Amino acid sequence: MNSVQIKQKAKEIGFTHVGIVKAEAGIEAERLENWLKLGYQADMAWMANPKRQDISLVMPGVKSLICLGLNYYSPDQRSENPNHGKISRYGWGRDYHRVLTKKLKQLDTWLHSQLSEIHTRYYVDTGPISEKAWAERAGIGWIGKHSNLITRDYGSWLFLAEILIDVELESDRPHPEHCGTCTRCIDACPTDAITEPFVVNANLCIAYHTIENRDPELPEAIATNLNNWVAGCDICQDVCPWNQRFAQATSESDFSPYPENINPSLNELAEISEEEYLKRFTGSALRRIKIERLRRNARAAIQSSRKS
Repeated sequence: MNSVQIKQKAKEIGFTHVGIVKAEAGIEAERLENWLKLGYQADMAWMANPKRQDISLVMPGVKSLICLGLNYYSPDQRSENPNHGKISRYGWGRDYHRVLTKKLKQLDTWLHSQLSEIHTRYYVDTGPISEKAWAERAGIGWIGKHSNLITRDYGSWLFLAEILIDVELESDRPHPEHCGTCTRCIDACPTDAITEPFVVNANLCIAYHTIENRDPELPEAIATNLNNWVAGCDICQDVCPWNQRFAQATSESDFSPYPENINPSLNELAEISEEEYLKRFTGSALRRIKIERLRRNARAAIQSSRKS
């Protein structure tokens, strides 16, 4: 089994991107440490897990990471109707954790069929791993100024996953950065969450507050700048030239949008019942946003829209 065979199998299974990198320490640990010192993780205490800075703590004996990506872009467009809420594209269809985990299991099973004595672990946004940094080192793409991974062929509409393996595999070259002098994402952020190129302060990020913030009310600086976002925020990705020029519709049917998620009624979300919430978001990554938070976000968006 070699790197070429692994990449071929990953593509057969349905991944759009695959790259391999040695499990060696890199500059990402220092960058993460500096980000944490600034307090930009807000209430996401799990970002300070020491394992994020030392991959050997995640899996002792790991020698390589097989980094994987899957395009999730849907060309459907959001309404500008002030009565409609906005949901991040990643949450339009089926929960990406389930979709990618199924594919990871297939690839992991194949790896063990090729080498019976290996040890592996796989994750999809579920472990203490700096996924974007490893994907950049594995040559999949580069981390843009909005802190998302950008690829030359699909833009940044990409879910990431990885398999840790205790076999030394041939590594790919790190991907060079291609943002150049562009600052569209920085200029477009309504809350100035991108404090400098490649650095995002979660305390100011709409996506963080609409998904992770558990407080009964949103901070005023966020609530007044929601622009109708109730679940995540895609502003920095929507304005990225790489996305505008190279985004391609996903071939993964599970990522096809649930119709009610593209342009939901703010009034409906503000008063959504437990029964409707469970029905509407079955098998959706949006279940992470508990019903109380979804209602809160919708109410804040309605109030902000009335004032503007």
